[in-house]
Amino acid sequence: MTTSLCDEREEVQAATAVAASAEPGAPPRNRFRRTMTAALALLIVTLAAATGYFMWQYYHARNVQAAGEAALKVATSYAVTLTSVDSNNLDANFNAVLDGATGEFRDLYSQSSSKLRQLLIDHKATGHGVVVDSAIKSATETQVVVLLFVDQTVTNTDVPNPRVDRSRIVMTMQKIDGRWKAGKVEIP
Repeated sequence: MTTSLCDEREEVQAATAVAASAEPGAPPRNRFRRTMTAALALLIVTLAAATGYFMWQYYHARNVQAAGEAALKVATSYAVTLTSVDSNNLDANFNAVLDGATGEFRDLYSQSSSKLRQLLIDHKATGHGVVVDSAIKSATETQVVVLLFVDQTVTNTDVPNPRVDRSRIVMTMQKIDGRWKAGKVEIP
């Protein structure tokens, strides 16, 4: 009888232990497991969010860099267009300048082109620009400020021998309908 009493006591204790583990006040082992599961889930969510953020930053930086490089290439070519002129071919020169211009610069150039045209014709002027160096000053995906160093060889009736004018140009390029255009041109 002593053996069966001991067996019964052990069975009751085992049943009590099983029932206790299913209750909210579970033993420390189950609480640890739940805490670790929650911590792991939080870590995974945090890592996913951080990865998403850094990927966005990377792609944004890549897009800005690509925009800068594209605008620099167009600005370099446009600076040559802007500083190369032939008094015998002014319509083509002016149209090329206006085609690459937008906003403030386009308006300013349009307003001053008639006076400039007459001056160039009267003096039989020619100019040929060469970009010596260029760099990106600042960039976003839709606007890039470019610094250009341009040597322009100029001849006219007053100066028949070619003369080289060295200019620094700050050109603000804007992306308009998928094309980079000069919105502002400054010669400091």
